[in-house]
Amino acid sequence: MGALSVQSGGNVCMWPHNCHYHRIPRTTGQAVAAKRKVDNFHTRAARQVVIADKPTGSTDSKLKDLIWPSPSDEIPFWKRDFPSWDVSSEHPVDGEKDSDPMHIVHVTAEMAPIAKVGGLGDVVTGLARACLSRGHKVDIMLPLYECIQKQQINELALLTTYNSYHDGNWVPTNAYTGLVSGIPVIFIEPSNQFFKGQNVYGGSYNELEAYLFFSRACLEWMQVTGTQPDIIHIHEWQMSGLPLLYWDMYHYLSLQKPRIVLTIHNMEHYGECTQEQLSKCGLDGSIYATVEKAIDDRTIGHNPERLCLLKGGIVYSNAVVTVSPTYLQETLCSGWLTSTLIRNRDKYFGILNGIDTTMWNPATDVFLPAKFSAQITEGKEICKLFVQRGLGLVSEDISASRITRRVPLVVCITRLVAQKGLHLITHAIKHVEELGGQLVVLGKASNGRVEREFEALADMVKYLGTPKKYLPESVHVFPDSEKVVARQTSEELSHMLYAAADMVLVPSIYEPCGLAQMIGMRYGAVPIVRKTGGLADTVFDMDDQSHAEMANGFVFEGIDEGSLNWALDRAFSHYREMNEPNEWNDIVRKIMEIDNSWNNTAGKYIDVYSSIRVRLD
Repeated sequence: MGALSVQSGGNVCMWPHNCHYHRIPRTTGQAVAAKRKVDNFHTRAARQVVIADKPTGSTDSKLKDLIWPSPSDEIPFWKRDFPSWDVSSEHPVDGEKDSDPMHIVHVTAEMAPIAKVGGLGDVVTGLARACLSRGHKVDIMLPLYECIQKQQINELALLTTYNSYHDGNWVPTNAYTGLVSGIPVIFIEPSNQFFKGQNVYGGSYNELEAYLFFSRACLEWMQVTGTQPDIIHIHEWQMSGLPLLYWDMYHYLSLQKPRIVLTIHNMEHYGECTQEQLSKCGLDGSIYATVEKAIDDRTIGHNPERLCLLKGGIVYSNAVVTVSPTYLQETLCSGWLTSTLIRNRDKYFGILNGIDTTMWNPATDVFLPAKFSAQITEGKEICKLFVQRGLGLVSEDISASRITRRVPLVVCITRLVAQKGLHLITHAIKHVEELGGQLVVLGKASNGRVEREFEALADMVKYLGTPKKYLPESVHVFPDSEKVVARQTSEELSHMLYAAADMVLVPSIYEPCGLAQMIGMRYGAVPIVRKTGGLADTVFDMDDQSHAEMANGFVFEGIDEGSLNWALDRAFSHYREMNEPNEWNDIVRKIMEIDNSWNNTAGKYIDVYSSIRVRLD
């Protein structure tokens, strides 16, 4: 869904033989002052705290204050003003701490909620928060995108001004500190055109060159400030040039301590790169054009051959992680990077993502009209009716609403790309109609063709008397089939939809991990998924009697429409055959109690960090 982390002694820095030669004068006093700012900043961050995990206030009192939405409202219900939500105040500090804390720096292109495009942003924030709660020192390094809403950053302050190299020039660069959701963040802002634009991605600048610049700027900041983390944790192809810069440049200078972990969230994106582009960050691009380093194997023998940043990151990182055990096995069996992964199998790990249960918590979620938990589920029914009424899926007549509430509500919250099973999503729109259910799709298309396809689905039927000033920007309503397709991104609406849903649909063709099924379960929505990647590691079929104790959803294996029909039919049958609401609620309570939190999996990342950590003391 569009809705969704790094140092030197001496006064002169010199590059080794295979790099451009540069001199960066600085004073010891400047380095000490900058480092003192960072240390003070961490002290402030460590003071933030307590956890709240119970619904607040009774259902009756919530109903009295509730303003029910209507599709004809001037302002859509998910764009209303919501109470401020400082998740840092829910950050646990009294939990068990690891005995040997480390300094971990994430270098990333995304962070939820301020620069989120997909699951990457959620993962970075959730893992960082989990490691903080275990007593580790954690920073996130993030570009200061022009589109970031700075009011979401607490204590934003200039930390350091320095120069970082790009294409023969030293670019004046600012580093800022701030707290986001209680997590210390270092924002990098170059004075050139990089990271300018209305969105995280898709600016008018060259993104590959911008992220190469950012990778070096993070290392340069560490060099200038004398920061020596134990672990530099990089994410995706965007940051995969950093290990090359570290081992062939900065490690020859004063950055001796850090070791590098690369997490691959999706093997579909490689970071194709020319030798000339890589050279712009100060490396000699030609030395990486070998099978053992970073050449794109698909272009061997072509003119010109090209490089692959992700492959270089795999080769040069100390440890490589992908986001589920099943996806690890899949990547070792198919794809052009398989041979590289097999050669590096001894440092390749599959660790299932978790979800940030502080940000995704129906007991405290400020976007919900009513709070609920596994122990007190009444608020979920209110959330369902609230969303149904707001989207025009039920009559505003109370007696009619009570009948419609027993209609199964399915949500699909996803990026609208081929990987996510677009043909299955469009088929579900038809089949859910045949089953008498309701379907809401929230997502953002990756290209105009897909967007037009979903627009056409909406335009096939008339609006439910809804003013066009309201719906074309955001939500399309299908009156005959009672479906909704929302094209725009909305973090607030996604929270509401998970809370309202009886079922969450994730029909991915492949899925490295997937968060929607885990967030859905956290909010009491039973998952319907295709058996692939992380979906296979987290969802187990309700009709599989051999694993009845693990059963938590409905699973299909094929990529054809008939396979999807089979899963939807069984899910609807379970929903309707359980005549007593308490029977379905028993399933809801069971899945809400499943622990898919980062606290349950962060320890595996800590084990990887510990296995490659070096001590210079």
